[in-house]
Amino acid sequence: MSTVLEKVRPIIEETVAANDCRLVDLEYLKEGPNWYLRVYADKDGGIDLDDCAFISEKLSEALDLIKPDPFPKSYYLEVSSPGAERPLKTAADIEAAVGEYVHFDYYVPQYGEKFHEGNLLAVEDTLYRIEVKDKTRRKELEIDKKAVAKARLAIEF
Repeated sequence: MSTVLEKVRPIIEETVAANDCRLVDLEYLKEGPNWYLRVYADKDGGIDLDDCAFISEKLSEALDLIKPDPFPKSYYLEVSSPGAERPLKTAADIEAAVGEYVHFDYYVPQYGEKFHEGNLLAVEDTLYRIEVKDKTRRKELEIDKKAVAKARLAIEF
Protein backbone atom coordinates (compact mmCIF):
# COMPACT_ATOMS: atom_id res chain seq x y z
CA MET A 1 0.00 0.00 0.00
CA SER A 2 2.98 2.30 -0.40
CA THR A 3 1.24 3.98 -3.34
CA VAL A 4 -1.41 5.23 -0.92
CA LEU A 5 1.29 6.80 1.26
CA GLU A 6 3.00 8.29 -1.79
CA LYS A 7 -0.27 9.98 -2.77
CA VAL A 8 -1.17 11.34 0.66
CA ARG A 9 2.27 12.15 2.13
CA PRO A 10 2.52 15.65 0.58
CA ILE A 11 -0.91 16.62 1.91
CA ILE A 12 -0.10 15.22 5.34
CA GLU A 13 3.29 16.96 5.49
CA GLU A 14 1.71 20.27 4.45
CA THR A 15 -1.12 19.98 6.98
CA VAL A 16 1.20 19.02 9.84
CA ALA A 17 3.64 21.83 8.95
CA ALA A 18 0.78 24.36 8.79
CA ASN A 19 0.21 23.57 12.47
CA ASP A 20 3.82 24.36 13.44
CA CYS A 21 4.71 20.68 13.72
CA ARG A 22 6.83 18.27 11.70
CA LEU A 23 5.95 14.86 10.36
CA VAL A 24 8.10 12.23 12.06
CA ASP A 25 6.62 9.04 10.62
CA LEU A 26 3.66 7.78 8.66
CA GLU A 27 2.10 4.30 8.47
CA TYR A 28 -0.78 2.82 6.51
CA LEU A 29 -1.40 -0.74 7.61
CA LYS A 30 -3.96 -3.40 8.27
CA GLU A 31 -4.42 -4.77 11.77
CA GLY A 32 -7.03 -7.49 11.99
CA PRO A 33 -9.99 -6.45 9.86
CA ASN A 34 -9.22 -2.70 10.11
CA TRP A 35 -6.97 -0.31 8.19
CA TYR A 36 -5.10 2.47 10.03
CA LEU A 37 -3.43 5.63 8.82
CA ARG A 38 -1.05 6.61 11.61
CA VAL A 39 0.56 10.01 11.62
CA TYR A 40 3.35 10.71 14.10
CA ALA A 41 4.07 14.41 14.55
CA ASP A 42 6.27 16.43 16.85
CA LYS A 43 7.39 19.99 17.54
CA ASP A 44 9.94 21.70 19.74
CA GLY A 45 8.87 21.09 23.30
CA GLY A 46 6.70 18.14 22.21
CA ILE A 47 3.11 17.96 21.04
CA ASP A 48 0.15 17.50 23.33
CA LEU A 49 -3.33 16.05 23.02
CA ASP A 50 -4.80 19.34 21.77
CA ASP A 51 -2.20 19.48 18.97
CA CYS A 52 -3.01 15.90 17.95
CA ALA A 53 -6.76 16.57 17.94
CA PHE A 54 -6.35 19.75 15.89
CA ILE A 55 -4.05 18.08 13.34
CA SER A 56 -6.41 15.10 13.13
CA GLU A 57 -9.37 17.36 12.38
CA LYS A 58 -7.47 19.31 9.69
CA LEU A 59 -6.06 16.13 8.15
CA SER A 60 -9.47 14.50 8.03
CA GLU A 61 -10.83 17.50 6.12
CA ALA A 62 -7.84 17.62 3.73
CA LEU A 63 -7.82 13.87 3.01
CA ASP A 64 -11.57 13.86 2.30
CA LEU A 65 -11.00 16.39 -0.50
CA ILE A 66 -8.66 14.11 -2.51
CA LYS A 67 -10.31 12.94 -5.73
CA PRO A 68 -10.24 10.13 -6.59
CA ASP A 69 -10.07 8.70 -3.08
CA PRO A 70 -6.61 7.09 -2.70
CA PHE A 71 -7.82 4.77 0.08
CA PRO A 72 -9.26 1.49 -1.23
CA LYS A 73 -10.98 0.74 2.11
CA SER A 74 -12.25 2.78 5.03
CA TYR A 75 -9.58 3.46 7.64
CA TYR A 76 -9.02 4.91 11.09
CA LEU A 77 -6.92 8.07 11.27
CA GLU A 78 -4.64 8.25 14.30
CA VAL A 79 -2.44 11.25 15.06
CA SER A 80 0.01 10.98 17.92
CA SER A 81 3.37 11.88 19.34
CA PRO A 82 6.19 9.59 18.26
CA GLY A 83 6.89 8.87 21.93
CA ALA A 84 9.82 9.36 24.26
CA GLU A 85 11.72 6.41 22.78
CA ARG A 86 10.82 7.00 19.16
CA PRO A 87 12.75 5.31 16.39
CA LEU A 88 15.35 7.31 14.48
CA LYS A 89 14.64 6.12 10.95
CA THR A 90 16.48 8.57 8.73
CA ALA A 91 19.90 10.18 8.64
CA ALA A 92 18.17 13.51 9.38
CA ASP A 93 16.51 12.00 12.48
CA ILE A 94 19.87 10.87 13.80
CA GLU A 95 21.52 14.22 12.97
CA ALA A 96 18.77 15.96 14.93
CA ALA A 97 19.43 13.65 17.90
CA VAL A 98 22.98 14.91 18.51
CA GLY A 99 23.13 15.76 22.20
CA GLU A 100 20.32 13.31 23.02
CA TYR A 101 20.46 9.97 24.81
CA VAL A 102 20.15 7.22 22.18
CA HIS A 103 20.01 3.44 21.84
CA PHE A 104 21.84 1.69 18.95
CA ASP A 105 21.25 -1.98 18.06
CA TYR A 106 23.96 -3.55 15.90
CA TYR A 107 24.09 -6.07 13.08
CA VAL A 108 27.29 -7.44 14.59
CA PRO A 109 28.63 -6.70 18.08
CA GLN A 110 30.56 -3.45 18.56
CA TYR A 111 33.11 -3.30 21.37
CA GLY A 112 31.79 -6.73 22.41
CA GLU A 113 28.16 -5.57 22.77
CA LYS A 114 25.01 -6.10 20.68
CA PHE A 115 23.77 -2.61 21.61
CA HIS A 116 24.82 0.58 23.38
CA GLU A 117 22.98 3.43 25.02
CA GLY A 118 24.55 6.80 25.56
CA ASN A 119 24.78 10.42 24.58
CA LEU A 120 25.15 10.95 20.84
CA LEU A 121 28.07 13.34 20.58
CA ALA A 122 28.49 13.66 16.82
CA VAL A 123 27.52 12.34 13.43
CA GLU A 124 30.42 12.19 11.00
CA ASP A 125 30.79 10.91 7.43
CA THR A 126 31.07 7.21 8.25
CA LEU A 127 30.59 7.00 12.00
CA TYR A 128 28.72 8.05 15.08
CA ARG A 129 30.45 9.21 18.26
CA ILE A 130 28.63 8.12 21.37
CA GLU A 131 29.50 8.52 25.05
CA VAL A 132 28.51 5.50 27.13
CA LYS A 133 28.73 4.64 30.82
CA ASP A 134 31.23 1.92 31.67
CA LYS A 135 30.66 1.10 35.33
CA THR A 136 31.76 4.30 37.11
CA ARG A 137 33.30 6.15 34.18
CA ARG A 138 32.25 7.41 30.79
CA LYS A 139 33.96 6.54 27.55
CA GLU A 140 33.60 7.68 23.97
CA LEU A 141 33.01 5.10 21.25
CA GLU A 142 33.22 5.39 17.49
CA ILE A 143 30.48 3.33 15.83
CA ASP A 144 30.54 2.64 12.09
CA LYS A 145 27.23 3.83 10.60
CA LYS A 146 26.92 0.56 8.63
CA ALA A 147 27.00 -1.44 11.88
CA VAL A 148 23.80 0.16 13.25
CA ALA A 149 20.71 -1.96 12.59
CA LYS A 150 18.26 0.22 14.56
CA ALA A 151 18.46 3.54 16.35
CA ARG A 152 16.02 5.20 18.72
CA LEU A 153 15.86 7.82 21.41
CA ALA A 154 16.17 6.37 24.90
CA ILE A 155 15.45 7.41 28.45
CA GLU A 156 18.46 7.54 30.73
CA PHE A 157 18.00 5.96 34.15
